[in-house]
Amino acid sequence: MSHPMRPEDETPVPMRWARLRFSIIGQLLASPPKRGELANRIAKLAATPWKHPTSGEVMYLSGKTIERLFYVARGAADPLVALARQVPKHAGTHPSVSLALAKAIETQYGEHRGWSYQLHYDNLVALAKKDASLDPMPGYATVRRFMKDRGMYRNRKRRGKGSVTEVVARETRSYEVAHVNALWHYDFHVGKRQVITPSGERKTPYLFGVLDDCSRVCCHAQWYLDRENAEDLVHGLSQGFQKRKLPRSTMGDNGSAMRAAETVQGTERLGILHYFTLPNSPQQNAKQEHFWALVEGRLIVDFGPLERGRWRGRSTKSRERS
Repeated sequence: MSHPMRPEDETPVPMRWARLRFSIIGQLLASPPKRGELANRIAKLAATPWKHPTSGEVMYLSGKTIERLFYVARGAADPLVALARQVPKHAGTHPSVSLALAKAIETQYGEHRGWSYQLHYDNLVALAKKDASLDPMPGYATVRRFMKDRGMYRNRKRRGKGSVTEVVARETRSYEVAHVNALWHYDFHVGKRQVITPSGERKTPYLFGVLDDCSRVCCHAQWYLDRENAEDLVHGLSQGFQKRKLPRSTMGDNGSAMRAAETVQGTERLGILHYFTLPNSPQQNAKQEHFWALVEGRLIVDFGPLERGRWRGRSTKSRERS
């Protein structure tokens, strides 16, 4: 049986706030403080807990806020109207987004609907440096809000449904460290876009990356054409060692390249502790996965549908000439 809606549930939100504010300063309006007593009475009201008008949680108002509300309502003919939340005149508009910038955003979104908001903003900043009509450039939050209000959402590719693996509840060791070079995370990432080799073959590149757990610095990242193997893994780790010195420990998944003798024995000879992620524990490698999302979302250009169609229709010889 459903519960009947309470009368206050039907009250508009601005009126709920007006009633709360009026109940707080109503004592000051009904019994005006004498000279020198206003600060003490406001301090008592600031220390009093109040019920949030929408969530019902406990809230407090600062003394400055109560003082401002008191002076607003004291000289108003209708205190409730004066205390209600006012809707800004520019609500629903974007005054900081010029017409030229709005047109540039719409054009860029039409060509690259799969880009993230951050990638759109980065490209708009670069475009504004060349086109003076786009200045001044607003902040990222403004551009993102403008795109969402105009229905410019990111079109994500649908992925196939994989098998659901049963996760066994177990205690998982934390790998958070407090010192630089105390722990490195490394892994391979399968690129989402294929590349054309000089011989005209289509191949999927693999990105090897090493991240420092404490500082989140990318010690080394490099693309390889072959599938993940011990040779490329050792080569990538060696590049990181030369750039950032030896770490105290490393952590990788349970792939064959990570468990290869070259990898295990090599780290042992260098005095590096080698950890493996536990099965069905993707949270242990979350930092690495977040790094892959940044690479795919901000550093790699996604061709629009028109460019992809033209690219598929071109012959191998024409691709070699390009």
